[in-house]
Amino acid sequence: MVKATIRMMIPAKRRGGVLEILSSVAERSRFDPGCIACRVYQDVEVEPVIMLEQIWESREVLDRHLRSEEFRKVLLVVEMSLEPPEIRFDEVSSSTGVETIEKARNVPPGREKS
Repeated sequence: MVKATIRMMIPAKRRGGVLEILSSVAERSRFDPGCIACRVYQDVEVEPVIMLEQIWESREVLDRHLRSEEFRKVLLVVEMSLEPPEIRFDEVSSSTGVETIEKARNVPPGREKS
């Protein structure tokens, strides 16, 4: 899996349009073969920050998306950022869920690691 994250600071006057574009891209991406998840977030602490997060089955599928016309819209939005955007591609070899919390919390008293 590959997790793609783009974090950018968008000026207030452009935020509505940017959210509309990114929401549209996210909606369409969810139907792309190989897309596991696609979400758009707005930071509640740092108001101008908007983040696009996508999770893809493989590097090949991600590369295909990066060459798409749909991703071209994302690149146009990135250019609106007030500061250089933070762009990350993280390759994920494994993933767990609530079982990790349950395992950590079910340690008998006195046997916790410090």
